Amino acid sequence: MNMAATALGSPPETPRPAPGRPEKLRLGDVLVQQKLISQEQLHQTLELQRSTGKKVGRLLIETGIITEELLANGLARQLRIPFVNLKTFPFRADVIKMLPESSARRFKALALEDKGDVLLVALADPLDLFAYDELTRILKRNIAIAAVPESQLAAAFDRLYRRTEEISGLARALEKDLGDAVDFGELSASVGIEGAPVVRLLQSLFEDAMQVGASDVHIEPQESSLQIRVRVDGVLQVQTQADKRIGGALAQRLKLMAGLDISEKRLPQDGRFSVRLKDHTIDVRLSTLPTNYGESAVMRLLIQGAGMRRLDSIGMPDGMLARFREVLGRTSGMVLVTGPTGSGKTTTLYAALAEINAAELKVITVEDPVEYRLPGLTQVQVNDKIELTFAKVLRSCLRQDPDVILVGEMRDTETAEIGLRAAITGHLVLSTLHTRDAISTPFRLLDMGVPAFMVATSLQGVIAQRLVRLNCRECNATHNPTAQESSWLSNMLETGEGFQAKRGMGCSVCNGTGYTGRQGVYELLEMDAALTQAASHAQPAVFMRLARERMKGQTMAYHALELVRQGRTSLAEAMRIGFELEADSDPDEAGE
Repeated sequence: MNMAATALGSPPETPRPAPGRPEKLRLGDVLVQQKLISQEQLHQTLELQRSTGKKVGRLLIETGIITEELLANGLARQLRIPFVNLKTFPFRADVIKMLPESSARRFKALALEDKGDVLLVALADPLDLFAYDELTRILKRNIAIAAVPESQLAAAFDRLYRRTEEISGLARALEKDLGDAVDFGELSASVGIEGAPVVRLLQSLFEDAMQVGASDVHIEPQESSLQIRVRVDGVLQVQTQADKRIGGALAQRLKLMAGLDISEKRLPQDGRFSVRLKDHTIDVRLSTLPTNYGESAVMRLLIQGAGMRRLDSIGMPDGMLARFREVLGRTSGMVLVTGPTGSGKTTTLYAALAEINAAELKVITVEDPVEYRLPGLTQVQVNDKIELTFAKVLRSCLRQDPDVILVGEMRDTETAEIGLRAAITGHLVLSTLHTRDAISTPFRLLDMGVPAFMVATSLQGVIAQRLVRLNCRECNATHNPTAQESSWLSNMLETGEGFQAKRGMGCSVCNGTGYTGRQGVYELLEMDAALTQAASHAQPAVFMRLARERMKGQTMAYHALELVRQGRTSLAEAMRIGFELEADSDPDEAGE
């Protein structure tokens, strides 16, 4: 069976002729003959072409006369070639690699299927005779053409042509340069050279990470190799395996870029630097850790100028959003956003800050590092090296007459106490804390040594959140729950309630994972008189009971389940959130 004809596209109406050079036809005449456009529309487009110099097909799409899919389908029927939907086509890496990336992008072509005697190639313009001839010469094969939408082809290039081979090749080149004995003195003198393999390897790593939307890059020395992985949508993916000898050179170069001590390999170090790639500036937070086999380096990536999320676009349920906005509208008190590292806390805080930022308010942020830049704000980055700590900056902030203060994280007792005192004395304080859920947050502050009366009188509300992966829209399909999933559902749902679950089956768009992108799931705990009294008297059992009554059916697990009901995420993701919260539960709570 023809994979191209069955995957994401309709088969041609007439049998496909033997592979050969495409006919020399004019695109406009083909579309008129197919009755996709009128003769008058063609005449207008040709007039426009004379003034712009653009291709007829591009002008027809830009003016809205025809869509890319109709254009490609019309050409497929006229030329009796298959139309292929690249979003769901079952790509094979060995076939893709037959055509080098440079040639693929130049001729807007993609190798799809090796049929033995002929190679099926997707071409954005099946009427391009020059591209056909050049591809035949490069591939040294007989080729058959398939029609595809041009925008799908552009997106496929970024998905399929990862820099894995380039990175592996640069790693091998660096390995040869280093030889058996690594002279770090000579290396440190040469790494600044633009063509040095270590520099080009790091550049390729950053470019690949930016291309796939990675949040972190891990460089991990193992016993017999160096493993490089990237985190995409919260899941680590192996980028490449390299000779372990290059690990020292990479770690040293990164430490030089971050201004760290390159002679110190026995202690962990933290630093930051920025790199500029393709008109984007990436802020990089570097952490090094000595291990048995060398220094492990982990980089957190943040693209400067990335679009700021609005509070109504982060996925918070409407009812909760209205209550959260009411809390933010108060003139004093503390609002905390909690969750593990990488759960989107800063994004939520800045979405809230963007909503309350106004010309009549003095807003100061204290962060490590400053992750988003907003006009009208006074933003300060802490620096522990010069003892510019959260606590020290926060004290100074209070002398700057602020209305709203954002503290990046409540890291210690001193910072927490100063923040709570600021909230008591008429400031709105926003910050983050690492706790498992909203209910346990007040007691985390008490564990830090903060007086109970300060927590009770200052804390206005707590948002707890996690990130769940979203089902891939291209391969989302009905899913029959497993026995374990059914058991979990029966505990979560009301008696007799039921719905149809979905999950991504895996395709080229989601790289076979079934997921593309993530969204937050939230829960909100507002402090009222009864909760405040229980917290002020440090009565955990009473506080927990009251808080659970108020949050029944409104926890993160229920929010995740609602996304399953909408078909946006899978039962597996919702169960993961539920099990995480159960696993983190305090065993002492069972005896309340």
